[in-house]
Amino acid sequence: MRVSLSILIITIWWGKSLGQPNALFEQEELIEVTLSGSIAELMKDRGNDPQYHSLTLTYKKSEIDLITIPVRVKTRGHFRKLKSNCTYPPLLLNFSDNSTRNTPFEEQNKLKLVTACRDDKYVLREYLVYKLYNVITPKSFRVRLVRILFEDTGAKSKSIEAFYGMLIEDEDQMAKRNEAISVEGKLVRPEQTQFADFLTMATFEYMIGNTDWSVQYLQNVKLISTDSTALPYTVAYDFDHAGIVGAPYALPASELVLSSTRERRYRGYCVKDMSQFDSVIATFNQLKDELYKIYSNSVIDDERYVKATLRYLDDFYETINNPKKLKSEFQYPCLENGTGNVVIQGLKKN
Repeated sequence: MRVSLSILIITIWWGKSLGQPNALFEQEELIEVTLSGSIAELMKDRGNDPQYHSLTLTYKKSEIDLITIPVRVKTRGHFRKLKSNCTYPPLLLNFSDNSTRNTPFEEQNKLKLVTACRDDKYVLREYLVYKLYNVITPKSFRVRLVRILFEDTGAKSKSIEAFYGMLIEDEDQMAKRNEAISVEGKLVRPEQTQFADFLTMATFEYMIGNTDWSVQYLQNVKLISTDSTALPYTVAYDFDHAGIVGAPYALPASELVLSSTRERRYRGYCVKDMSQFDSVIATFNQLKDELYKIYSNSVIDDERYVKATLRYLDDFYETINNPKKLKSEFQYPCLENGTGNVVIQGLKKN
């Protein structure tokens, strides 16, 4: 879904939060930004060691004030970085210390920017999944919706392309907000993480139909901890392969024997005592109305998709509130001959 250049520009009023850590993610308004420079060279640089490219970021502070910030940008990611998979790869924005003062990007250093892989409607859908996760737990990444204009000033004829994108909260800032620190380079098993929070995350992944994750190999999972001796908390991210998003390039791993990403599969570890899920199910039931409002009041102008998504959530709630179905689905990892023991990263057995 390409965004017309005549789309309404929403002016941002920063108010009291300007300059405070994480102020960027404390507001909901759409930000319009222009990235100018040699865009073509940036898009070509998708190898294993992409370099930073010097660009200019411009945004509207008001209807008459344009603010320009120098920024270094490089491609990032794995699947979505490949040109065969995505026209536009995800990007990493690197701001210098003094360039962002008195702007919405103050206190930001490196920011992940999700672009339109093939169609920006899937960016909007993934954005809503992050908002769902924010409702479920504060141990989740905040996001900010942006409208990106790529202005290739290095081309013979200057070209402009526009679409929706999404900024993702810095990992260290997310951890700090939760009075924790990021845990880097530590591989653990799911059983070695905070039990209640892992069950919440695994249930959320089941709700959205996402199987593209593992704790063992930190596949689309970050770890944070209150101190070096405490069990880490699991924080999920990167939801474009979730069934609720419906990206055309997303396929479940063949080893999982699933027909599509819309088919749910609980991928937590084996917990035979179903009463352990009681508080998690209670939380999801308590938040049901708020979760549904994410879609009924959404930024997506696609009534058909919204209705289909609400039905998809209906199926989830029907399952978790039916003891027989819940046990069948959530004890799947206990089956010796099932695929509940397949780990996504490398698809290695436990």
